[in-house]
Amino acid sequence: MKRFSQRIARILILIVMVVVTAGCGSQQAAPAAGKGTGSDKPIKVGVTAGPHAEIMEVVKKVAEKDGLNIQIVEFNDYMQPNIALNQGDIDINSYQHQPWLDNQIKDRKYEIVSIAKTIIFPMGIYSKKVKNINDLQQGASIAIPNDPTNGARALSILEKNGVIKLKPNVGITATAKDIVENPKNIKVKEIDAAQIPRSMDDVDIAAINTNYAMVAGLVPKRDAIAIEDPNSPYANLLVVRTVNKDNPVFQKLIKAYHSDEVKKYVDEKYSGSVAITW
Repeated sequence: MKRFSQRIARILILIVMVVVTAGCGSQQAAPAAGKGTGSDKPIKVGVTAGPHAEIMEVVKKVAEKDGLNIQIVEFNDYMQPNIALNQGDIDINSYQHQPWLDNQIKDRKYEIVSIAKTIIFPMGIYSKKVKNINDLQQGASIAIPNDPTNGARALSILEKNGVIKLKPNVGITATAKDIVENPKNIKVKEIDAAQIPRSMDDVDIAAINTNYAMVAGLVPKRDAIAIEDPNSPYANLLVVRTVNKDNPVFQKLIKAYHSDEVKKYVDEKYSGSVAITW
């Protein structure tokens, strides 16, 4: 009887060990932080250095009031945040506009989608020779970036301000060849975007990206004679994996980003060089 009892005891010990081991195994296989749907888990947010990272620090503090635990992951290039998101290494990213996102999805078959707009670095038209874009004379010249994305942005601003007219529906693919009406015979000069601020003396007006304008001491809201609309397709976005697009946790994050605290921070910190788009 005693031997039987010992055997039973050994069997019970083995059962307990199996249960404990199985429990440990299931913990190791659990979703990584931020991949669940509960707001108690850290949400890994990918951003690029600079304003996107700085603004997300403010969003993080606001989101804490709603019980969200945000972990900011900073990247130094434009490719990695989407790679990391698609692979599940982060849960959401904040750094790109819709044309870039669309191109990435098309080329790399990512299963990611935007869920909200955030900010825009508005391109501006600047001049040392005229104070109003309507004062351009016949044959005036404009410097625009020579890359397709930013060249199209510049042409769009000119069209919205009545300087030129483009072919219908060319949108973000517009080039100088798509100009169908040019009543003042504006001469378009395509120049490397980084060089345009130094070329302002050689042209009548210049389309300059915000990052290069800031280096040159220009503030879009203060100095531009025409500026990109906040509703531009180049507004930046919050992007998640498609499977998570309706996750209520990310709705809370959007709420935090679109808060008055974040708006005030952007307005005061960047003085018009960055604009909100919500």
